[in-house]
Amino acid sequence: MPDVHTLALFSLASLALTATPGPDMLLIASRSIAQGRSVGFATLMGIQAGTYCHALAAAFGLSKLFLLVPVAYDAVRYAGAAYLLFLAWQAFTSDRLLAPTSGESDRRSTLAAFRQGLVTNLLNPKMALFVLALFPQFIQADAGSMALQVMTLATVLNAIGLLVNGAVIAVASRVGTNVFRSSRLGRWPQYLLGTVFGALALRLAFDGKR
Repeated sequence: MPDVHTLALFSLASLALTATPGPDMLLIASRSIAQGRSVGFATLMGIQAGTYCHALAAAFGLSKLFLLVPVAYDAVRYAGAAYLLFLAWQAFTSDRLLAPTSGESDRRSTLAAFRQGLVTNLLNPKMALFVLALFPQFIQADAGSMALQVMTLATVLNAIGLLVNGAVIAVASRVGTNVFRSSRLGRWPQYLLGTVFGALALRLAFDGKR
């Protein structure tokens, strides 16, 4: 296990990173505005599950594949962009996204949001490289299993992300309830969500820097 000093430094770095607006925060906020708090948290849980997957990949050296084989990096990047474009198309065309939901359909919505958060995170090779670049700086050779240290750091990162993005979800869902999900706005919340998905897709597809 990393020592207390290392965990404190990593916590500060994680706070600075998670508090900086980025694609994940934008996706979580737009989901919360358009579909409410439960869907926002489900999206966040999916993203955080993806973070654990990237941490495991880094622990076992799989993330280095993106550095060694540029084609693999580009393949995942374009797959992620295509998936985000599909989600954008769904948001623009769906008639059920903002419709009143029963308990069963609400559960399906939160499950779908979790799955989408997970898949978009897994198909973002930049997240894999981020974990590969940041985590080794806080790994200690004499602190036991490297895999256990990596997963501990991922848990710290996710815990801080839950606090930061939880606040974002609370504010965004309140805004959505009071403003954006008003019946007077028609399909505009869906257009907002679709635009976010489309923008993230273009960013991922055309930003080829590793």
